[in-house]
Amino acid sequence: MCDKMKKYLIFTVASLLLMPSCLTKKEKPGELTRTSGEVKLVTLDPGHFHAALVQKNSYKQVADEVYVYAPEGDDVQEHLNKINGYNTRTDSPTKWKEVVYLGSDFLEKMLSEKKGNVMITAGNNGKKTEYIKQTLMAGIHVLADKPMAINSENFGLLKECFDIARGKGILLYDIMTERHEITTVLQRELSCIPAVYGEQLKGTPEEPAIVKESVHHFFKVVSGTPLKRPAWFFDVTQQGEGIVDVTTHLVDLVQWEAFPDQVIDYKKDIELIDANRWTTSISPEEFKQVTGTEAYPDFLKKDVENDTLKVYCNGDIVYKIKGVTAKVSVIWNYTFPKGGGDTHYSVMKGSKADLVIRQGKEQNYQPELFVEAVKGVDLAAYEKDLTASMEKVSAEYPGVALNKVGDGVWQVEIPSKYRVGHEAHFGQVTEHFLDYLKDGKLPDWEVPNMLAKYYTTTSALDMAKAKK
Repeated sequence: MCDKMKKYLIFTVASLLLMPSCLTKKEKPGELTRTSGEVKLVTLDPGHFHAALVQKNSYKQVADEVYVYAPEGDDVQEHLNKINGYNTRTDSPTKWKEVVYLGSDFLEKMLSEKKGNVMITAGNNGKKTEYIKQTLMAGIHVLADKPMAINSENFGLLKECFDIARGKGILLYDIMTERHEITTVLQRELSCIPAVYGEQLKGTPEEPAIVKESVHHFFKVVSGTPLKRPAWFFDVTQQGEGIVDVTTHLVDLVQWEAFPDQVIDYKKDIELIDANRWTTSISPEEFKQVTGTEAYPDFLKKDVENDTLKVYCNGDIVYKIKGVTAKVSVIWNYTFPKGGGDTHYSVMKGSKADLVIRQGKEQNYQPELFVEAVKGVDLAAYEKDLTASMEKVSAEYPGVALNKVGDGVWQVEIPSKYRVGHEAHFGQVTEHFLDYLKDGKLPDWEVPNMLAKYYTTTSALDMAKAKK
């Protein structure tokens, strides 16, 4: 299809059918009342599978008809294929009707027609911040995949975006799925109980008080099928370096867990100490397997050495937040070991105990939470306090229990019903966002903390790149 033949397409379970477009009355910000179908989604240039995962579930408040604006190509087709998979699955099929506009002027078309009141964006991160700005200026709410900014220039633009959203009374929010992972949720809960955790230690650059490490893989399975990534995903000028991409989640969790519901002012509460970046090597065969592309495109030639692609997808940041020293790091491998997948490690250090999440081979690559009493603690008295505190946690999370696995070490036993998986977290985030739309506002701490998060990652990138 060439630009001269641009038209709307209806993506149904069986086929793509031509139909005339019809304008819908734009909802005014603040008038959302959680009535059926009042939220009308627009998906803009979906280049990442996270855009589809927002629609893995249906929502009473969200209309079945979703408008997609995108350039022609594999990215949008992969997106539509995933939606079709959700519509045709045996278990709880969805009923999405994707109205698709393909053309080089997709952004202008979306802005002029205003078919929906909430825009979903997950794709090329180099373009994302400008997409967000233009959408907000049109008076449309935005639910954005991370990261919303991949460099200092984008961070400056993002600050403008929040100003625009505030001025128009609309919402801009990013998809922080990891807040819904059960071991992280319970780590946060326990860190808020003085009898269990004590006081938050301050730590040092050599011994940070909070550590979060994430290992990801280019080749993986999503929604039951091997993930096909676009070639631009490997270009850090479009996707962003690892230190500003996945690290967004880790910085967010440090803020969310250690300072729950507290406003963080990046101008006075964040102090960068150190930041590093390094590459992962991708062979031509691996590149073809994960992208379906026979050769490296021209925009990647700058990153090719001896026929091997070098991607700056790894990084770490050491920084102080409200006086607490934290370290976050991300590593990308090509694929995962047998039986494994993406993994997460986290430790929060209190005056009475360390709260540790492990997800290695010993845990069968499933995240597990451990409570480890610090040296010098009266173990008999501590165990009594811990047991009493866990009874309160279990009242909120029925079935959660303690299993003593060593001297001063307990594993938190978590029923399978809470282990819903990464893909399900997108639905949980969306439900929260729908509640915020109903309220007409985000929690007071969300916007300043999003700014603090992206200041931390983008400033760390500047620091790491400045090193020889």
